[in-house]
Amino acid sequence: MAKSKLPRMSPAETEILQLLWQLGEATVQQTCDRLPRRRKIAYATVQTLLRRLENKGYITHRTEGKAHVFLPVAKREDVIKRSVSDFVNRLFGGDPIPLMHYLAEHGKISADDIEELKRLVGK
Repeated sequence: MAKSKLPRMSPAETEILQLLWQLGEATVQQTCDRLPRRRKIAYATVQTLLRRLENKGYITHRTEGKAHVFLPVAKREDVIKRSVSDFVNRLFGGDPIPLMHYLAEHGKISADDIEELKRLVGK
C-alpha cells in the first residue's frame, strides 16, 4: 500500500502509533504499560487498536514465542506531513494562513516561533 493511500487514523490509533514510534517496537503488554495512567484502556482494546493499525498499513508484527511484537512501518514524518496537509485542506481549503492567524491570535505562537518561521521562509 502506498504511503499516500494510508487510511485516516482515529485519535486512539494515533496515540498508539506515537508510542510505537517512541519505543521502536512493543508487545501489546508493553504498549499498555506505556500508556498514561489516566488512560484506562483495556489490554483487549490496545490489541484491537494495534490490529487496526496493522490492517491499515501503519505497523507490522513479528512473532516471538507466543507474543506479537509490533513495529511501525509508516515513517513519522510521512504521517505528520499527510495529516497536517489533510487538516489544512479540510478546515482551511488548503490555505495555511488562516491556521497561522488562529495560532497567533490565541497565543500559540511566540515571538521566537515567528523568527523561526521567518528563517524557514527565507530558505
